Amino acid sequence: MDTFDRRILAALQGDATLSIAELAERAGLSPTPCWRRIQRLEEAGVIRRRVAILDRDKLNVGVTVFIAVRTSQHTAAWLDRFHAAVADIPEIVDVHRLSGEIDYLLRAVVPDIRAYDALYKRLIARIELTDVTSMFAMEEIKSTTEIPLDYAAPRR
Repeated sequence: MDTFDRRILAALQGDATLSIAELAERAGLSPTPCWRRIQRLEEAGVIRRRVAILDRDKLNVGVTVFIAVRTSQHTAAWLDRFHAAVADIPEIVDVHRLSGEIDYLLRAVVPDIRAYDALYKRLIARIELTDVTSMFAMEEIKSTTEIPLDYAAPRR
């Protein structure tokens, strides 16, 4: 990972629709080497996919709910069932396994409390949970998909 790669990644994180010519200009490269670098970054899995970021409010899912889950079961079989339980619920957009008192933190987007209640009922019907605590976001202060690139290991 060198300065050129970081410039390409920074530009793509800001706008994945940029043309190769625009990316090359921002990276300080000509188009062909820029395209080769992008291909290498994709093949290495650094660039996992290119997506469009949608406006949740305009799509009527402007309510963000953080769902803290605790379980008394810590077996591989239960974990597999939990993965299956949350995998195909589209309202759940993030799932993290944590250390500490909370076992899992889920982030869901819904239109309102009634929709969250329906989501909650679907979730608890699929998997046994010890405790579920829901927290509704009152204000989104920062939200980004861009990750810091300063920590990327230099290419050897």
